Amino acid sequence: MKNSYRTLKRTIILRTMEVTILTIFVGAFILVFFVDGILQDGFIDAFVRALGFLHVSEPTAIRIYQLIFQQNKLLIVVIGFFILFIAIFYLTLNGLTKYIDQIGAGVENILSDSTEPIHLIRELQPLEVHMNSIKRKLRQREEEAAESEQKKNDLLMYLAHDLKTPLTSIIAYLSILDESENMPPEERKKCTHISLEKAVRLKELMDEFFEITRFSLEDMVLEQNPVNVSMMLEQIADEAYAVLAEKGLRCEVDIHEDLTVTGDADKLARVFDNLLRNAINYSYPDTCIRISAWSQQQWVYIDFVNQGPAIPEKQLTMIFEKFIRMDSARSSETGGAGLGLAIAKQIVTAHGGEIHAENCSEGIRFEVKLPGEEL
Repeated sequence: MKNSYRTLKRTIILRTMEVTILTIFVGAFILVFFVDGILQDGFIDAFVRALGFLHVSEPTAIRIYQLIFQQNKLLIVVIGFFILFIAIFYLTLNGLTKYIDQIGAGVENILSDSTEPIHLIRELQPLEVHMNSIKRKLRQREEEAAESEQKKNDLLMYLAHDLKTPLTSIIAYLSILDESENMPPEERKKCTHISLEKAVRLKELMDEFFEITRFSLEDMVLEQNPVNVSMMLEQIADEAYAVLAEKGLRCEVDIHEDLTVTGDADKLARVFDNLLRNAINYSYPDTCIRISAWSQQQWVYIDFVNQGPAIPEKQLTMIFEKFIRMDSARSSETGGAGLGLAIAKQIVTAHGGEIHAENCSEGIRFEVKLPGEEL
């Protein structure tokens, strides 16, 4: 960037040299031709005639000329050159204001909704490139923000629709319980159990509403401490036993001992919990979810592999975007707010790691790569 404005610098230097040379030339012309040169007599005659209009005699006018111009010639020349330089420099400076006008027009273009690229004069080409880059980035951020807002609004609509199903079921079953005083105990127990399930699902959907708000407003702040990833993964797998059993799933772990990273334990646990929950939601019945973890070249790798429907390539490229649901049907049983994987990526990236998904021969693999703890 130091030499980016070389053309502009050269132009300013040339303009300054032009002003100086023009001042010297014009000043020398006046000095040679009007003060000490071939036009001196004509200048004296004009000066004497001018004083004659003021009723000053010719000898007196000549004497005044000598006192003013002959005896103070050097001072007059210096003052004259200075005034001449200022006048010519001012006129030249007016020409340089076009640069400011061009920059102002470029800034207005950036702030406007115009799709036209910014064009500046040759001397300001580096600034033109920089301004167009800023304009592109601003437009890109505006488009991304608008797209994210649209996705969020769509998800709010989907969730609002999903809320009706469990809420309607709860009202229906509670109405049956309220109206049927002589209902058999087994039937009453069944209605109560279904109402409880729907109430739990309703709470999950309400939590997703708050999740959307938190994701929009939350700044990622990490509490950096040593984290034993091996123990964390074992604990998360154990805690999911009931959910796995309910859906007829199994979980196998192949985790190396004492894998340690430096990071925020709560947020990393959220990543692994989201990935396991995602694997549970999108696994075929009576299949196995495999969790693997190992270290290699100062990196810790964590794999979640489940046997489920392959993810279409188009969705695979945007699976970690905000408010994206993998299931196009938006099932109220498996569909969430589309934030789990997006939050997982945000947390992993904040830890200096990487996360990606792929279809493999075993099913679907999510791999997390985190920098290991420095020894």
